[in-house]
Amino acid sequence: MADEIKDMIPEEEEAIIVELEDEDGNTTEFEYLDTIGYDGEEYVVLIENDETADGVVILKIESVDDETENYIGIDDEELVEKIYEIFKEAHKDEFDFTD
Repeated sequence: MADEIKDMIPEEEEAIIVELEDEDGNTTEFEYLDTIGYDGEEYVVLIENDETADGVVILKIESVDDETENYIGIDDEELVEKIYEIFKEAHKDEFDFTD
């Protein structure tokens, strides 16, 4: 009976780790949190894979081909805030957000 109950409890999802390289060749690991669609574009929401990380990174997804994507920085602060608000609403029950 205990084994049956144990089998019914969902296992925690394993984190998806994304390694990004900056223009200087330095790599940083991020944990994938979500993909947000907005105004015909897609954006990825990541958090640095570090216990002290306290903010997310939002990047525009640019498809190169079926297997390759580039992540592009966003200069428009209003757009970043809009994507972040959508993310917060979608995950309000999963994360404690502090502004």
